[in-house]
Order: sequence, then C-alpha cells, then structure tokens
Amino acid sequence: MSQRQTRINVVMEAIRSRIASRSYPPGTRLPSVRAQAKAMRVSVSTVVEAYERLAAEEVICARPGSGFYVCGPVAPLALSEIGPPLDREVDPLWVSRQSLEAGASLLKPGCGWLPAAWMYEAGVRRALRATARADAAVLSDYATPLGLPALRQLLARRMAAADIEARPEQIMLTESGTQAIDLICRFLLEEGDTVLVDDPCYFNFHALLRAHRVKTVSVPFTPNGPDVEAFGAALREHSPRLYITNSGIHNPTGATLSPVIAHRLLKLADNTNLVIVEDDIFADFEVSPAPRLAAFDGLSRVIHIGSFSKTISASLRCGYVAARADWIDRLADLKIATSFGSGQLASAILLAALTDSGYRKHMEGVRIRLAEARNKTMARLDAIGVTPWIIPQAGMFIWCRLPPGIDAADVARSCLKEGVVLAPGNVFSQSQDASGFLRFNAAQSMDVRVFDTLARILPA
Repeated sequence: MSQRQTRINVVMEAIRSRIASRSYPPGTRLPSVRAQAKAMRVSVSTVVEAYERLAAEEVICARPGSGFYVCGPVAPLALSEIGPPLDREVDPLWVSRQSLEAGASLLKPGCGWLPAAWMYEAGVRRALRATARADAAVLSDYATPLGLPALRQLLARRMAAADIEARPEQIMLTESGTQAIDLICRFLLEEGDTVLVDDPCYFNFHALLRAHRVKTVSVPFTPNGPDVEAFGAALREHSPRLYITNSGIHNPTGATLSPVIAHRLLKLADNTNLVIVEDDIFADFEVSPAPRLAAFDGLSRVIHIGSFSKTISASLRCGYVAARADWIDRLADLKIATSFGSGQLASAILLAALTDSGYRKHMEGVRIRLAEARNKTMARLDAIGVTPWIIPQAGMFIWCRLPPGIDAADVARSCLKEGVVLAPGNVFSQSQDASGFLRFNAAQSMDVRVFDTLARILPA
C-alpha cells in the first residue's frame, strides 16, 4: 500500500471512529477539507479522497455548496471508541470477554470469580428442586417492582447485622450488581457529570461509566482506603456527583476500608452534592467485617448495592440496591422503564439457597480454601520475583507488583498465546499508573502451569 493510500485510510478510520463513538451523530457537518487536512497534517487531496470514499460507502453524504455530513441512523454505540484510543489487548472489555469466552483449556488467573467447583452447587440444586414446587406465579409471572418481599426482608436482616438500617421497602432487587450501578447512573447522572473512582478499581466501572458519557476522575487507593487528601482535592476541583467504591474487600487490591478513613470520607462529603455508591459484592468472603459507609451514613448519601454472583452462582442473576425510600421509588420506575420486572424465579431460587442450612458452612469452607490458595499463590509468585502490594486478609484477589521495568500488558499478551488469561494493572487504573501490576485470583491460580508460564516469560 502506498504512503498516500495509508494516509487516506487513516483519515477514513478517524472519521469512522468519531461516528461510532457518537462524537459525530447523524446530521453533523464534517470539518471542511482544508480544516481536516490542517488538523490531521495531511494534504487537501488526501482528505478529499477520504471523504469521497466514505460518501461512496454511504457513511457520509455530500451536500452541494454546503459540505459533507454524517448520514444514516445513529451508529451502534462502540464503547472501545469512546475516549482515547485503547489497545484492545489490555482494554477492560477485552479482559472481560477473554475471561468469559475462555474454553476449558485456558487458565484464568486474571478473572474475577471462583471456579465452578468452589460455588454453592449443591445448595443451588436443592433450591431448584424446592422452587420447582412453588406456586405457579413464581415460575411464570413478573415480580413486583421492588422484587420478592421475602428476599428483601432477608437482605434487610443481613444488612442489620452489618449495622446498616434498611427497611425492606428501602431495598430493590435488580438483575445483577452491574444493573444496580447502571440504574443509579441513569437516575443521578447527566452527560458530562464527574464520577470519582478508586485508582485502581474494578475495571468494569470504567467501561460502564464510559457508556454513560461522564467524566471519570480517579483517587489513589491506599491499604486503608482512598487517599483522603486526594479525595478532598477532587471534591473541591471537580464537584463530582458520584463516588463508586468497595468498602469491604476491595477489587483489585484486596484491601479493606479503615474506620478512620470511612469517617473522614463522609466528613469531606458533607455540604457537597456527592452520592456514594458502596459495592458490597464480596461481603460473604470477609473474615473480620470492615466498616460500611452505609452504616455510618444511615443511607442518607450512601447507596448500598450487592449481589451473590461470586458466592452462590454467576448464572443466577440477582442483585439489590438499598437507598433512601424516595430514591428507591424513582429507581423502581427506572427499572420498569428499562427492564420492566425482576426475575422472580431467580429471586426465589436465591432466597432458597441463602436460607438453606448449608450456606453458612459452605462459605466457612470457601474462606478456609481461599486463605490456603492465597498463601500458595503468593509463595509461588515470590519464587519468580512477583510481590504482593499488601497481604490480603480475605477474598480471592492479590494485587501484585512485577519486577522493575516489566510492562504487565506485554506479559499478558505473551501469556495469552500460551493459554493463560491475565489481568494487567492498567485496565484497573484511570491514571494508567499501574503498568507494573497484575491482579491474581488465588482460587483460579492453583494450576502450576500458571507460574511455569510466567517463569518462562518474565526475565530471569
């Protein structure tokens, strides 16, 4: 391909990208050929040819005497095209897809869930049998807007054990924890609002917020919670609408929020417009429960969410939101508008599994297995020069620092070729300051081939 042909393709791809990301919606007038040529540092003839080819493809259309315009219906939203260009091999959505699509032959130490054999399979089977004998309405009808009352009552009792006061009418069931955050974003955010996240944080937060077209600002995360000074500075500078975090076991670091940091965060949030979303999905992995912002705040400015996809079944899609009663009422309207009703069958199965006499014992066993897995994983990583950022006291995640000068994305690409899916640090980092880190899932790192592969790829 000639150099001019390459330049033409570059111009065409740049315009396609802006259309895919909806920066150029239908009807948008494109920059003049001279302005585009100047902006992209190419010749006018290159831009003319690129525009003409896009017009031939009916991506844009020419209006004599007026210029070129984007034509056709709204382009399907392409999240990978929103914001700065991303290397798809280290993009959060790519990591999720690799983990979800991985066949039995691939090892997944970078994924965010337990192996199937560690889940509550026996309890789910018992719950399925019990639910099959339920009333016909449970098997075939829509749930009420807030969801199954008996499950909401159970969740209220579970929250009370963590000092969170939430009446059943302050709890709404959702299809998942992710849907809970999505509904909250739809409820509280306008395009262009600012959202605070931890740095590092769960990578799907980045992808979801990108879809909502908001500005994301990160706050450095410490072993005891977010950096309070940086948090205060971000409040003053950006006037954020939301802050999304984990108070219990933090993803990806495995750290826990200290009571002192929790109090200081809420103090800083006083007299601001900030709402805090507290994702509690890892609560049942805790050995010693961490403080909850929702307990200190009384669900005034804190929204508490969670699900049981990590402990009972990822296939059983059911999450929840606990918030002020007036907010729950409006969130229920949004849920009806976007998905109509919760899955009553999933809620009934989850209720049966949670109230099954074996669940508590099952989770005790999982916590013991995870402690053993973390110790083995850290020892094997230490042998090849990979060290933990902190020693996590619970959960599945170990946030690890690679030897100096090694890029985690390069390691992830090389390991993928050998059948090992890793989670490189920068997919968790808004600031892109975690290129030397990997997140390991201890439960998914029991196969020695994970470490043999790393040992071959890492420099001696």
